[in-house]
Amino acid sequence: MKIALVGQPNSGKSTIFNSVAGIKAISSNFPGTTVKFTRSNVRILNQTCECIDLPGTYSLTSLDAAERETLRYLVEEPPDVIINVVDASLLSRSLELTLQLIELRIPMVLCLNMIDEARRKGLVIDTEKLSDILGIPVIPTQATAGLGLTRLFHTALQIGKNRSLPHPVEYHRDVEMVVRETAKYLREHCAGELSLPERFLAIRLLEGDPNITEKFRASHPECLRFVQAKQKKLEKAHGKPAEEIIAAQRHALAHRIYQQVVKIQHTKKEWRDQLDRALMHPFWGYVFLVLIFYGFFMLVFQVGKSIEEPLLGLFTALQQALVAKLGSGTLLGSVTEGLIQGIAGGLGIVLPYLLPFLLGLSFLEDFGYLPRAAFFMDAFMHKIGLHGKAVIPFIIGYGCNVPAIMATRILESPRDRVISGVLATMVPCSARTTVVLGLVAFYLGPLAALGIYFLNILVIAFSGKLLSAKIPESSPGLILEIPPFRLPAWRILVLKTWLRLREFVVLAWPILIAGSIVLSLITYWHIDTVLNTLLSPITFVMGLPAKVGTVLIFGVLRKELTLIMLLQAIGTVHPLEVLTAGQIIAFAVFVVFYFPCLATLSALIKELGLRWAIFAVVYTTAVALVLAALVRWGLFLVGIT
Repeated sequence: MKIALVGQPNSGKSTIFNSVAGIKAISSNFPGTTVKFTRSNVRILNQTCECIDLPGTYSLTSLDAAERETLRYLVEEPPDVIINVVDASLLSRSLELTLQLIELRIPMVLCLNMIDEARRKGLVIDTEKLSDILGIPVIPTQATAGLGLTRLFHTALQIGKNRSLPHPVEYHRDVEMVVRETAKYLREHCAGELSLPERFLAIRLLEGDPNITEKFRASHPECLRFVQAKQKKLEKAHGKPAEEIIAAQRHALAHRIYQQVVKIQHTKKEWRDQLDRALMHPFWGYVFLVLIFYGFFMLVFQVGKSIEEPLLGLFTALQQALVAKLGSGTLLGSVTEGLIQGIAGGLGIVLPYLLPFLLGLSFLEDFGYLPRAAFFMDAFMHKIGLHGKAVIPFIIGYGCNVPAIMATRILESPRDRVISGVLATMVPCSARTTVVLGLVAFYLGPLAALGIYFLNILVIAFSGKLLSAKIPESSPGLILEIPPFRLPAWRILVLKTWLRLREFVVLAWPILIAGSIVLSLITYWHIDTVLNTLLSPITFVMGLPAKVGTVLIFGVLRKELTLIMLLQAIGTVHPLEVLTAGQIIAFAVFVVFYFPCLATLSALIKELGLRWAIFAVVYTTAVALVLAALVRWGLFLVGIT
């Protein structure tokens, strides 16, 4: 049995999915994070079912790419039962999607999630009356605490087995008459060919759905002429386009149902209301934005530094002891040295910064601050010629560039998707953040690292302006849901952090260890001399030692590798003994900008195509080389060698 979770963004679908399937999808208090659907097999009452978490969608009439995927799946791969997850505190708005899903004539259960948030707002929902009106079971839940989920899935399983279908809720009389007449005509003439319920098909055609309209234009032009006549009838009676009439009817119907089933009690002001007023203030909001992210940066740095120092000392002593026994010039000694350095790099350098960074990012997501940060960044996005919604992929990019590029699907304009995808490759992901914190901040101080982040923002802004000028198009304003502040559930927070951290532990760390051993073998057989000679023009331009050249090759696989390989190439965990401060900064600047890692490159090809992926590679590498050279020689001129 296939169970599909469908709901508006930020309704808690992914949290419910993770509760039954294990942590497999990133869920957050942040609209627009789910841009692809996730599947998992789950056991319900000793029966194996397939559970699908579909992308968040506000309606089934949206032109958003991720939301189109939801409609495509429901139409082409209909599930046995739909669990429509709604935010109970926003019931009136959420019911509009519910009414559209009912028209698909698929067994359905309505999940009133975040029922605790609804009660906090003073909303008392009569679930039995709502169930009677819609003809479907209504189950209240609080997904973050796991309340009501067992009953929800047991009910869904039963409804799916019994094939209990919801009954459509009727519109106003004159609109309902047109819908029925259209549905009857389609049923008699052509609806069977598209395998869609006649009522759903009639409403989509009356709304002017471009995909379905084109299919009818090619195969059943006479049906389309009939529909167009009905559209004109509606438009003549109401004085506006048919799609607006039906949307208004659906909105009014949802609001009428809401009034029938909800009673509102008096509520008191809470701490989150006061906090929201302060953090969303037109002036102080920007001050808090800077302070929050500065505090986040310093916290990650201080935690990482306190762990990195003792661990590096421990591994250095272990390495020296083992190599002394095996011999530093032997093959076994070289391999052992590379192995220890790879393990030490992951445990002693990457994880101390990566873990608090991912945990803090998850907290800001689940608490609800990131949408507010996106709101404040809207003006900045427009100054560089992008839609304000483009800030969402950028914020996601600080965790990882791959989901950031995939998140460009939420942008309606192909031009905005291309520009945002290219720029997202320059956002310092958690891997590059590890390099900046573990190298620059640790050895030169946090202010030097902050300077790199400031430079990164300036370069992204300049690049956005440049690309926008080359691909001119006006970008519309930002419409972004600002969810209420919610204290995160620590279990979800920890599991989500592990989901993001797992990629490093399972995938990147073995590559770090293998890369470290390979570099030891390259050095042992003196192959590094050849590679460094070939790359010497690049290292010379940046004012770096030739031995750093080989390191840059490994960074194409994973950016964390550059830090581990650098320390291995220079033969010490104290780089200031070999490199100057200027060289360290130039190296870090180059790593932050150059050549996207292979996983990011793969996502670029998939989302933007090969041409733009090649452009991103060439552009970012050229920018990295120019910036590193300018920074290196600029610092040299002011006396920082």
